[in-house]
Amino acid sequence: MKRWWDVGPRGDRIWSTRGSRRSWVADRPREQRAAGIAFERLGEGPPLVLVHGLGATRAIWRPQLGRLARERDVIALDMPGFGASPTLGEAPTPWALGAAVSRMCAEIGVDRPHLAGNSLGGWVALEMAKRQEASSLCLISPAGLWRRPLGPRNLDSRRWGRRLRPLIMALARVRPAREAMLRTSIGRPDQVPAADGRAMIAAWIDAPGYDAANAEMRRHVATDLDRISVPTTIVWGALDRLVGAPRPERRPPDSRFLQLEDLGHTPNWDDPDLIADLLLEASSQRVAAPARAE
Repeated sequence: MKRWWDVGPRGDRIWSTRGSRRSWVADRPREQRAAGIAFERLGEGPPLVLVHGLGATRAIWRPQLGRLARERDVIALDMPGFGASPTLGEAPTPWALGAAVSRMCAEIGVDRPHLAGNSLGGWVALEMAKRQEASSLCLISPAGLWRRPLGPRNLDSRRWGRRLRPLIMALARVRPAREAMLRTSIGRPDQVPAADGRAMIAAWIDAPGYDAANAEMRRHVATDLDRISVPTTIVWGALDRLVGAPRPERRPPDSRFLQLEDLGHTPNWDDPDLIADLLLEASSQRVAAPARAE
């Protein structure tokens, strides 16, 4: 299998494997901060902001970064309270998280970027689009499109995860145990490299903003979807074990809905090239906004 280095427009070294369905950035770009949010930025082209889901970090987008950076100015961020970003000083509702991302974009000089979000990150992107702060949306298993609030969880598995963290992280070194833990969100956990899988599990346990963001997410539903006027693609994996696909009346008007086999709730490792293709297509300037009736 032939390997080579690509050099991105910003000088970022991008490692790829010819003939493989995987590509990722080997030399991670330098972490930056703006408006209190930690992010990585690489590539050149139309700006594309990537927003992860609940309990995750910007690391979920690494299987796509190398491909995206050839055609986009890619900004992968840690939402407040996750990864390297501190918690918000207010309730982390989806609209408050969206406002925080908007402040980051304004500080780095990015106006109305293309937005892609997974799970809670999809809801955050929706809120930004409602405020005319997006050029397009690619929503992967977005939260908030349920018909009624989910309400509190009956079982707080994460509390036990924190209590048993040393044991869980030891088990995460054993492939069958690690894949079983990841199977809730990943359709094909055998595709996730061991180090990435362990990092995902640790991020879920350690996120200081998880409980508050989860409570706010489960307390509300996304509203005023008719205010979204940008091209919108919704992607749902048939192997999503966390959230059911939204009914047509709970999707933004004129949005494109794709349900794909063999993908889970967070499908970045299930089929890296397919997800990159979808992100590029959804953020293409050639995708025209749908006509609306007067």
